[in-house]
Amino acid sequence: QKVPTPVSVQRALDALSRSKFLAGLADRFLIGVLKQVRRYLTEDDTRAFAQDRVAATVTPDTTVLIGHSLGSVVAYEALCAHPEWNIRSFVTLGSPLGIRNVVFERLQPSGVFPGPQWTNINDRHDVVALVKRLAPLFGPVKDIPVDNGWKAHALATHLTAVETGQAVLAGLA
Repeated sequence: QKVPTPVSVQRALDALSRSKFLAGLADRFLIGVLKQVRRYLTEDDTRAFAQDRVAATVTPDTTVLIGHSLGSVVAYEALCAHPEWNIRSFVTLGSPLGIRNVVFERLQPSGVFPGPQWTNINDRHDVVALVKRLAPLFGPVKDIPVDNGWKAHALATHLTAVETGQAVLAGLA
């Protein structure tokens, strides 16, 4: 479980990740936090395995796709790879998708809006969701802040947030 990270520290990490000169420093720091994300983005077998698992679970009746943390990265790429899916609502929780030079440029594809209504829910103290606003990078994403208290990145607190329920309901309606 990730502890809340001060906004000032997150801003510094975001600035480092945007710098071509210092991107490696941010990458090394965030590797501890985002170890699994890095593995997914750099190991083709791991990426293919995760994509196959998502594709195997999505059926013609699936209308909502939810991804938390690394799951949001996997879900984003799967959704982009399968425009034929009947997904009406894509919900990302605590997502690292917008972290420049660490995640964003390594996405396949990078910066594409995958089609359905996309709601990105994040806590301002969540270092994994370092970039809070995905709309400037991906298009019409509805970025919604929540306050998860001391459990800034925890899946349970994201799933029990009213805002998450509303985003899911939109896809089921």
